[in-house]
Amino acid sequence: MCRRVLARGAQAPDLVGRHVVVSAGGTREPLDPVRFLGNRSSGKQGYALARTAAARGARVTLVAANTGLPAPAGVDVVPVGTAVQLREAVLKAAADADAVVMAAAVADFRPAVYASGKIKKKDDQEPAPVTLVRNPDILAEISAERARPAQVVVGFAAETDDVLANGRAKLARKGCDLLVVNEVGERKTFGSEENEAVVLGSDGSETPVPHGPKEALADVVWDLVAARLG
Repeated sequence: MCRRVLARGAQAPDLVGRHVVVSAGGTREPLDPVRFLGNRSSGKQGYALARTAAARGARVTLVAANTGLPAPAGVDVVPVGTAVQLREAVLKAAADADAVVMAAAVADFRPAVYASGKIKKKDDQEPAPVTLVRNPDILAEISAERARPAQVVVGFAAETDDVLANGRAKLARKGCDLLVVNEVGERKTFGSEENEAVVLGSDGSETPVPHGPKEALADVVWDLVAARLG
């Protein structure tokens, strides 16, 4: 965190006295005791957001899903595994938060049935289909039911095509204040130290963030949040 403070130089710590919640990583939805449905999220962007907010003076709660990353200095880390666990932790932390940034990749679906024992392969049979059920839409929920009237809510959208059009549609559907939209793929963003995105605002604004360190994108996000917090 010292590097982030020094990098800001003489800039005022504009998040002093604020409590912010950041989610990071990717949820895992268990099929059985050894297998799960997951995604490629490393959690690095969420951790960059948490470090940057702490450097700007905020009290930070980081809800971390399956990251394996070291805890940022001065940040309260709440480890979770599944989407349901992440929802519970975010709602609890958001009760007195000024801003919530949902950077975690939350699974849209989970297996309808959890097998208490390892699912065995049978040589003479094809595997049974896996029935999925919807996970809670955490971003839409916290956007619609704000714990505090002036709370700022930020979402993330990882898109593989029609990035801005899909992002605008998601922003309207979720009801958040800001949506960070970036293009992802097997060789893009996930696990990288760098990112590139456009931050869409509910007021119609578009703030492009060129390819660079994930801390740079984090600073842009907090700039936009701080402006909305007044």
